[in-house]
Amino acid sequence: MFKYSNSNKRYHTLDYFYKTKFNSKVFKVSLNAGFSCPNLDGTLSNKGCIYCSNSGSGEFAGNVNDDLVTQFNNVKDMISHKWPNSKYIAYFQAHTNTYAPVTTLKEKYESVLNLNNVIGLSIATRPDAISDDCLDYLEELNKRTFLTVELGLQTIHEKTSILINRCHTLECFKNCVNKLRERNINVVVHIINGLPYETKEMMIGTVKYLNNLDIQGVKIHMLHIIKGTNLEKLYKETNFHVLTKDEYVDIVCDQLEYLREEIVINRITGDPKIDDLVEPFWLVKKFDVLNSIDKEMVRRNSYQGIKSYSITLE
Repeated sequence: MFKYSNSNKRYHTLDYFYKTKFNSKVFKVSLNAGFSCPNLDGTLSNKGCIYCSNSGSGEFAGNVNDDLVTQFNNVKDMISHKWPNSKYIAYFQAHTNTYAPVTTLKEKYESVLNLNNVIGLSIATRPDAISDDCLDYLEELNKRTFLTVELGLQTIHEKTSILINRCHTLECFKNCVNKLRERNINVVVHIINGLPYETKEMMIGTVKYLNNLDIQGVKIHMLHIIKGTNLEKLYKETNFHVLTKDEYVDIVCDQLEYLREEIVINRITGDPKIDDLVEPFWLVKKFDVLNSIDKEMVRRNSYQGIKSYSITLE
């Protein structure tokens, strides 16, 4: 059995991490705090990332018209019937969740942090949207609760980053990771497989780069094309290649082999809403994708980190 597993998984799952750390079932509750994004409000761009939907990648977050406590309790009430003794992490998911004055951040974060059985916060943001004042507050917050900052990177390759309109550099990302880790704040990095014109080697290169950084987790997404996005427009104009399920599984298994075994795999596939989806439709069968990854790791007799010995850490 893989070192960081209590099941048939050959990679370090978030469920295993939470159960080991908190001795409890832990759920992340996705919230929409009504934040904007510097890539949408004209500060950097008014177009946003090419793949981003109107919800700011928060399709499963709460209703922005409800206050955060109501959003949280709506989800908790459903979960608590089946898992009455669960603990919760409030996940600020939609748009850029550090993009506001610290006074506003405090109001938002603290409103849910004080709820019963909330043991931590997970904050999704951009590496160019964390001010020094925000860093100081996050450092203080980290001493009171289990805090994770989720940084969108998606790719290390500049040509792709420009194409998808990320509007920040790789150096900016690395500096942000270092600043957070200097304050002992956990960092989870989002990457996307299947970005237009990227090769398998490029996607594996992104993971090799991350393996050299002091990060605690990774979210691996499969690119999915959502209706009404600039990505849909590009797809219709160019018909760029969308990964098949077999290609995706093969790439993910290679990536797992290069990631250090202690890095927690927070996500390993996507979760699109079928009504909004243009491609790929195989992605809506989430458990089939997960099972295929498990089977391929068994077929290879492989596990997370088996190749990471060949990477020299900085």
